[in-house]
Amino acid sequence: MDDASARMDGKVSPVLAEGRQGARKEQSMTLWQALRLYPKAVGWSVLLSSTLIMEGYDLALLSSMYASPVFNQKFGVQTASGKWAVPASWQSGLSNGARCGEVIGLLINGLVSERLGYRKTMIYALATITAVIFLFFFAVNVQMLLAAEILAGVPWGIFQTLPASYASEVCPVVLRPYLTTFINMCWVFGQFVAIGVNRGSISRDDQWAWRIPFGVQWVWPIPIMIGCLFAPESPWWHVRQGNVQGARRALQRLTSSNDPNFDPEETIAMIQHTNELEKSLSSGTTYWDCFKGTNLRRTEVVCLVWLVQTLCGQNLMGYFAYFCVQAGLPTVESFNLSLGQYGLGVLGTIGSWFLMSYAGRRTIHISGLASLFVLLVITGSLSFAPGDNSAAKWAIGVMLVIFTFCYDISVGPVTYSLVSELSSTRLKAKTIVLARCLYNISNIVVNVLTNYQLNSTAWNWGARCAYFWAGTCLASLVWAFFRLPEPKGRTYEELDLLFERGVPARKFATTVVDPYEGEATEVHEARADKD
Repeated sequence: MDDASARMDGKVSPVLAEGRQGARKEQSMTLWQALRLYPKAVGWSVLLSSTLIMEGYDLALLSSMYASPVFNQKFGVQTASGKWAVPASWQSGLSNGARCGEVIGLLINGLVSERLGYRKTMIYALATITAVIFLFFFAVNVQMLLAAEILAGVPWGIFQTLPASYASEVCPVVLRPYLTTFINMCWVFGQFVAIGVNRGSISRDDQWAWRIPFGVQWVWPIPIMIGCLFAPESPWWHVRQGNVQGARRALQRLTSSNDPNFDPEETIAMIQHTNELEKSLSSGTTYWDCFKGTNLRRTEVVCLVWLVQTLCGQNLMGYFAYFCVQAGLPTVESFNLSLGQYGLGVLGTIGSWFLMSYAGRRTIHISGLASLFVLLVITGSLSFAPGDNSAAKWAIGVMLVIFTFCYDISVGPVTYSLVSELSSTRLKAKTIVLARCLYNISNIVVNVLTNYQLNSTAWNWGARCAYFWAGTCLASLVWAFFRLPEPKGRTYEELDLLFERGVPARKFATTVVDPYEGEATEVHEARADKD
């Protein structure tokens, strides 16, 4: 159904006309109208996104465990000073074991989700993580813990990308930024719960100081899995499979039947038109096709926007309690600050929803990176205060709390919206998988660096490592300014044509494009023509 064959005798075919009408209705839809029409889609998207609580929980739990005396005595070695600590090499191994497993899970997701669908893939991943938690709970040495991290990383890799793809496809344009950034809230909430559970267990002097936090992981997978059994599949997935009837049924399950103005046939026609348009621009759906033609630029942007998350100093948030202990704060107070840190992270994500209703994703992302750069420079500078200056130590902790808030109101949540919107729908799963693979590989390097920077048995940089991450944050800011486009308010069809026309990143927001005519003009040029 290409545009040329869709026009007959100067008239637009009924299917194309329905698609255009569906696209216009979706773009003109207000937030309240979308919530009334798509309440079920919101609920199903929230359910699938809640799987990220598990990944956020474990990753924050593991890094905060390094500040637990009982955990260090069980899985670490005794240092020359008489204290117990997990060596930097094993800290890196445990953190990177999970990342390696996630890369495997991401690749599996890219291949399996397009064949089985999002729903079935998620169910299998949840069943896997339920079994792997037994390894965490009954670990007897650090080697067994490493095996658990690697195996758990496989379903976590699926959780990292599948909810974003699902959320971006089951909801209209106006809801996409809220539901894709909600994923970041789930991740932050998991971290908050991890710190709270660890804070409540750290005063124990027996094995339950670390077994209880690991056992809490069983709370999420089974209820979510039961919910996924009844979840509808993405109508976009059905269309890509050539099953228009299945797409129609899925759309009916995702929407409310109380809106007399909603015509599901128009939305189906829009999805079909987008799919055919992308097939005409780039017919393949393999990983190699992500690097062909206009998809190369989209892959670059999506991959690097996720890479920026690791380069902007975000890793210090996961090591917050350990970072504060190494900076000289008491263990219990470090955990107390961590709770405040992640609490503000949740509020920051909520705040990003209000920001995105007024400002563009690009603006928020660039402003956030600039703020993080300044905070990292201040944090590094505070490390030069005398060792007996307790005020400076607390100031370092406060700076990182503010850093978390700024990150979670800007770069953190907006990234999920950007990667889901800027990739093509036919290659969405594979593009996001490639981006997240790069993110996880970079995290392997970053985890090694952070562990050696903070560990007292290695480089022992303490808070001065913030200078290092300030440099990488500045590099990220420069890239974002020149290469990051603005997708706010755009349908997938419009984004396809903007990339196909090679519109510069800084002109995405000011370019008018009609997917049903195939012409793009600058806003000021269009206005000049009218005058």
